[in-house]
Amino acid sequence: MDQSKTIGGDVSPSSNSIPTSNPATSARVESAAQTAHRTVDNIADRATAQVDRVSGAVHRTVNSAADAATSAGQWASNMPEQAKEVQTKITEAACASIRARPISTVAGALVIGYLLGRLARL
Repeated sequence: MDQSKTIGGDVSPSSNSIPTSNPATSARVESAAQTAHRTVDNIADRATAQVDRVSGAVHRTVNSAADAATSAGQWASNMPEQAKEVQTKITEAACASIRARPISTVAGALVIGYLLGRLARL
């Protein structure tokens, strides 16, 4: 039996291949490839622009958060010093008040102690 014949008819090795030498087909393939390339380039350009925009926004946000954290850290580091100053001022004021009126200070402390004791029993 001849191998070049099949049930459907003649099959030769050249009739099975896609004609690449046809200028019309080659032009269409080239045009489709160029269109696809332009589309991919457009999408890549848009994606790059969006990434740049988002990246800039993220950088600004991170810098702002870092500045806020730095100022909060400085404020917190000053708090113990401020608390000591306030404590010293209150202690000095209390000492001055007690020295100026010792009897009324003791009497006031006794009255407040008595009232707190009565409230605690209720």
